[in-house]
Parts: sequence; structure tokens; C-alpha cells
Amino acid sequence: MVALALQLTTRPRHLTRAAAAALLGLHGLAAQAHVVPLEAGEAQTFGWRFPFWVSTLLAVGAVFYGIGFVRLERRGAGGRAVRRTHAAAFFSGWLALTLVFVSPLDALTAALFSAHRVQHEAMMLLCAPLIVLGRPLGVMLWALPHPVRLAIGRLLRAHAWTRCWRRLASPLCAWWLHAVALWAWHAPLLFEAALANAGVHTLQHASFLLTALLFWRGIVGEMATRRGAGSAMLSLFTTMVHTGALGALIALAPGVWYPSYIEPTSALGMDPLQDQQLGGLIMWIPGAVAYLIGALAVASRWLRERPGHRWLPGAHERPALEETR
Repeated sequence: MVALALQLTTRPRHLTRAAAAALLGLHGLAAQAHVVPLEAGEAQTFGWRFPFWVSTLLAVGAVFYGIGFVRLERRGAGGRAVRRTHAAAFFSGWLALTLVFVSPLDALTAALFSAHRVQHEAMMLLCAPLIVLGRPLGVMLWALPHPVRLAIGRLLRAHAWTRCWRRLASPLCAWWLHAVALWAWHAPLLFEAALANAGVHTLQHASFLLTALLFWRGIVGEMATRRGAGSAMLSLFTTMVHTGALGALIALAPGVWYPSYIEPTSALGMDPLQDQQLGGLIMWIPGAVAYLIGALAVASRWLRERPGHRWLPGAHERPALEETR
């Protein structure tokens, strides 16, 4: 990926051709992954899927980050080892996000609620923190042409935008947005709407991922500071409590919350209520434990670090988006 980015940055005219080729290739993959309607009595199969727009966004995001990383490497600003650690975290999270959306797990979510829960938990507890660790906005900005980068830099430093962004990305606001997304989208009415409509389903996934990115930004991102360790631990602990409570409600429910799963789950030879209970347990125990581990990690770092030392690698470095020259 870095080698591809290096070639594109040295030959800008090839960028458009490469993008067009990538789009055509992704379109071909999407066509090959088209699901043929099942005949009567035919067993349902679950394979790899390559939705065109999802694959395109994932590919473009990876290429943009690669180009920005190479340009920052050439510039030589900041700690090279720290920047490479960030890149490794980003590409690990991006790869996990790709697998979440194109692997057989995505196809299985249409038949099993428990598989859907695994997909959502992976997005919010694995992909989101790794991507945030990669400082994606600052790095991707460097993939843009210099005049565009300057214009965006001026816009981002505007008082109105800065004030709005600080409020939106504050730990309390990020916590509320993430909590509301989790509880609202698991209400039977909205969850059933997401299962019935691809557009609503996309909005559901976007809500989970974007609010998780905001949530983790204050814990492992550029907003993570020793002064904010207390709010980070509180956010993680309270999220563990309310997500565990939601998982418990789903797992202990006397009936099926999401009727759309009754037929496909039964076709696989599983009891829909037991599948729902398994999904609730996944959210209740492994999900809550992940937040608890995060809170303990923050507490451990807070106890070991002395005031004035860097809280996280690169946390106190000037963000790349501020370097517009």
C-alpha cells in the first residue's frame, strides 16, 4: 500500500487512471459477488461479498492514508517511529473493517442476530479504536493537493467550526451520541427497519461507526491527555454498564424482539430466541469486558505516568492538519 502511494505521489497524473482502474475492478468484484436467488429447496450459502460503494470507500480511504503517510515521511516532521506506529494501527483497523463488511460474516448477519452483534461489536470495539490511533484526518489531509489542503486548513481553523467541533467531540457529547445510537438502533422498530431497508441499514452502521470514532477519540486519539484520564475512565465504565444492561435486556427477553430473524434463523436449524439470547450475551459479557479492559488500561497508564510526560505516543505533537505548508 505504501509503495502504491509512493508511485502515485511521484506521478500525480497516474492518480486518476489508478482510481478509475480501481473502480472498474471493484465493480467487477461486486458483479462476481452478486447473489443469485435461491431455487426451491436449495441450501442457503454464505460467501464473500464486495458491495461496490463499500469497497470503493474502503479502497479510497486506504489509498488516501497511504499517500498522506508517504508525504509526511518525506517531510520528516515529527517522530518517524510514532508515525509508523500510527500507520500500523490505522491499516490494522482498516483491514478489520474491510473484513467486517466483505467476509462471510456480513452475509451471515442477514440470517443470525448473533452474527449481526459480532459485526457491530467488531466495528465499535476493534476497528474504531485502531483507526482513531492512526490519526486518520490529519494524515489523509496530506493526500490532497497543496491549495486544497490550505483551504481546508483555513476552514478547520475558523472560529465557528472550531467551536462547533470542540463541543461535538467533547467527552460528554461523544458519550451521549454513542449511547443514543446504541439504544435507539436496538429498539425493535428501528432495528426491523434497518433489516428491511438497505438505506436504513447503512445509516445504522454509519451511526455506530461514527459515534464510536468520536467516543474513542477522547480515549486513545489526539484528545487523550493525562488531564482527561478521569473522564476517559468514567466514559468507559459507564458505557460498560449501559451496554451490558442493554445486552442483558436482549438476552433475558421472554420473546423474540426482531421477528424478521425468525424465518432465516429457523431455516438454519436454530431457535430464533436462543440466537437472540446469544447475541445479547455477546453484547453483555465480551462487549462489557472490552470496555472494562480499556478503563483499566487508562487507569494503569495514568498511575504510571508522571505529569508532563507524553500520555500517548504522538498525543502532544502538533496535528498534521495544522502543518499546511
